[in-house]
Amino acid sequence: MSAILPPGTPAPEFTLHCTPDQTISLSELRGKPVILAFYPADWSPVCGDQMALYNEILSEFHKHQAELLGVSVDGVWCHAAFSTDRKLHFPLLADFEPKGAVAKTYGVYNKSAGLTERALFVIDKEGVIRWSYLSPMGMNPGADGILTALESLS
Repeated sequence: MSAILPPGTPAPEFTLHCTPDQTISLSELRGKPVILAFYPADWSPVCGDQMALYNEILSEFHKHQAELLGVSVDGVWCHAAFSTDRKLHFPLLADFEPKGAVAKTYGVYNKSAGLTERALFVIDKEGVIRWSYLSPMGMNPGADGILTALESLS
């Protein structure tokens, strides 16, 4: 198990590709809550269910002005195909090269598997982690914890 960053920790800055020619930096989203959903792989059944659930309830996250970012070690082309197939309406970020660098800074990289752990973070508008959760790899963590954390920010 990884040593996930706890609440109260400033969220480490990052810039990752969301398309082959576009990046997103955490600092660009300062001023609004951010949900980071780290997940192992685009095409795994549990990951597909998890991302589909978040896509379905995206409007609930937006009620809190929160931005959702999916993050895995898959590349941008894999993300693009997965996102199109699942009709996702939020960015998937490629923690691809160097592999898992951002996941490592958040304490959620599984070196032996070469994958990102299934982990969730809610970051407040000042850039501080207010809630973090490391889920078992084969289990969809759902959205209750995220929603509770967002409500506590209001």
